[in-house]
Amino acid sequence: MTRARDERYTDSGIEIRRIYTAEDLDGFDAGPKLGRPGELPYTRGIQPDMYRGRLWTMRQYAGFGTAEATNERFKFLLSAGQTGLSCAFDLPTQMGYDSDHPRAEGEVGKVGVAIDSLADMRLLLDGIPLDQVTTSMTINATASILLLLYELVAEEQGVAPDQIGGTIQNDILKEYVARGTYIYPPRQSMRLVTDTFAYCAERIPKWNTISISGYHIREAGSTAVQELAFTLADGIAYVSAATDAGLRVDEFAPRLSFFFNAHNNLFEEVAKFRAARRMWASIMTERFGASDDRSKRLRFHAQTGGSTLTAQQPENNVVRVTFQALSAVLGGTQSLHTNGFDEALGLPTPRAAKLALRTQQIIGHESGVTDTVDPLAGSYFVEWLTNEVERLATEYLDRIEEMGGAVAAIEAGYMQDEIEQAAYEHAKAVDSGETIVVGVNRYLDDDPGEPEVFPIDPELQRAQIERVRAVRGARDEQAVAAALADVAAAARGTQNLLVPMRAALKEMATLGEVSDALRSELGVYEPTG
Repeated sequence: MTRARDERYTDSGIEIRRIYTAEDLDGFDAGPKLGRPGELPYTRGIQPDMYRGRLWTMRQYAGFGTAEATNERFKFLLSAGQTGLSCAFDLPTQMGYDSDHPRAEGEVGKVGVAIDSLADMRLLLDGIPLDQVTTSMTINATASILLLLYELVAEEQGVAPDQIGGTIQNDILKEYVARGTYIYPPRQSMRLVTDTFAYCAERIPKWNTISISGYHIREAGSTAVQELAFTLADGIAYVSAATDAGLRVDEFAPRLSFFFNAHNNLFEEVAKFRAARRMWASIMTERFGASDDRSKRLRFHAQTGGSTLTAQQPENNVVRVTFQALSAVLGGTQSLHTNGFDEALGLPTPRAAKLALRTQQIIGHESGVTDTVDPLAGSYFVEWLTNEVERLATEYLDRIEEMGGAVAAIEAGYMQDEIEQAAYEHAKAVDSGETIVVGVNRYLDDDPGEPEVFPIDPELQRAQIERVRAVRGARDEQAVAAALADVAAAARGTQNLLVPMRAALKEMATLGEVSDALRSELGVYEPTG
């Protein structure tokens, strides 16, 4: 569609008028729609003082190569002022394969750290005080395994389970929609998710049991409205599954968290975050009957947009990341990761990682945007746009509900098709020049020069294979076999799966072996179409 020269649209296709006045908010009642910060419907934030009390958690993503190398990066970032850890895992770990599995060939340690067993987790967390630092782990199909390994290391450090805190992503539904690191079929995977809810409610009460993720939906090409709608649809599915499994909503809902993308259109992103809180408060109150206010508060981590980073003129990404981070802060995030400017080229170098952290620190301490809560509240434009994003996202939720909910919509390919179409439209707009990307289709450089790229150690896979084989050679094979048989038996029955999984991992069963025991009973997902 060719647009008139003077027309303006957000990334979601919402037309933006030249000026907004009080007439655009005709009938808008600020009481029920906004409230006060820290009060229903939480449009203005989930805490009454927000960043005047304390800044968001600055949680830079790390994870590459070996556990030792990632441990070094953790300590480097903590020494630079980071206030929480965030860990990426390599593809074999995400897919439930040990580093010596044929399918792991060429992928060990490439996009995150390789974790095969308790031995690796000990090295990853060596010297990290787990009763003082919270850790976010970006892991889904094998999330319960990584959580149990973390708990076991804490136990070895003398830290009780009720003293550790952090987050596992554990959002398997978006893997079928946007990312692809699934193992088991959707409905069987949902059992692992709800078993994790129950396990943590009893043993690890400070742990955020899921980070319901719109981030990867957006990275796959969705619009802001689709990201919001599909993420909340997944959230509804998880809450429904947990209550259907017999859990009381206020037992587990306070530990639910969300993960959103912070993209380029600053005001649309702020509106998205504000609308998300208001919508979730309504969903939890009206649909699920939550009575605990903590169950109604949408807490979220944000990360700047990886798909917006350009390999051309990578220094420009510093500017993109800065205003994306600003949108998350103005939108009231609880935790933030800022991407390194060089991540379109490879893993972030130490220089880029430190600069990304400094970006957050400058926003927090020098910009003045943290001095008052929700500083954009009352803006004719921002309030109108928040309402419009909410309206359009609600239309998507209604369509998904008519299809039978998020799982049914995923199985029908509905969300996937919507994202694919949005990604196609965006690519066309960039190719035609209708959407300007500085350094890509406008303001090009003749001689870009050679960028610094993070090096990958070619010997890494061999060393990791030797380690996992040494672990197998030193353990009690009979005890491991018995423990793995218990995992398979639990999968055939109704027992909480995490209990026998923990026992097996403590006996030094590997991540791949535990995943195989579950594969044998839960099956493997094969997408159709």
